[in-house]
Amino acid sequence: MSASYIAFEGPEGSGKSTQAARLADALSAILTRETGGTAIGARLREILHDTTVHDMSPRAEALIAAADRAQHLDEIVRPALAAGRTVVSDRSIYSTLAYQGFGRELDVDELRTINAWATGGTWPDLVVLIDPPDDVIAQRMSERELDRFEAAGAAFHDRVIAGFRTMAAGDPDRWIVVEGLGSIDEVGDDIAARLAQRGVRIEGGRR
Repeated sequence: MSASYIAFEGPEGSGKSTQAARLADALSAILTRETGGTAIGARLREILHDTTVHDMSPRAEALIAAADRAQHLDEIVRPALAAGRTVVSDRSIYSTLAYQGFGRELDVDELRTINAWATGGTWPDLVVLIDPPDDVIAQRMSERELDRFEAAGAAFHDRVIAGFRTMAAGDPDRWIVVEGLGSIDEVGDDIAARLAQRGVRIEGGRR
């Protein structure tokens, strides 16, 4: 099979980072993330997540995320795919649509256009949305130190979660939705089973 670009999405505290790393290891894939998957991106991520930044324009926030994404696709994702390697990314273009579009209430279609240009038209082939119940997320977030996005408030995060669910429902051929409850292994096995239905097989750590 040809290489695939698989993105993990979800609200804060969903466990997507853990599951992205687990899948990348099982597939012997390239593991990366947005924001911060490159050296340039890491510097941009510091600005985006800095809790001392209080007056950033939502449009500036969206453009910084798009700049990170442009570098990420040019430096990591497209070269890996061209070399025949599957890429597993912790977040993708859909996070901007959820966070800056639905969350910050910017125009989602405008963000799609900006980010389609930033990525050169490269979108994930598959998106795994980990979507635990709201009370589970609230409990997990109460137990961790919050960054700038995590501390944005309940109404913001409600819009973000609604955005992810709306996008998943509108594009079922691309999105896989798992509840994300149970042990790490149980959630990972659920994801693997759902991916197998889409032609992504995990056999001896290879796709």
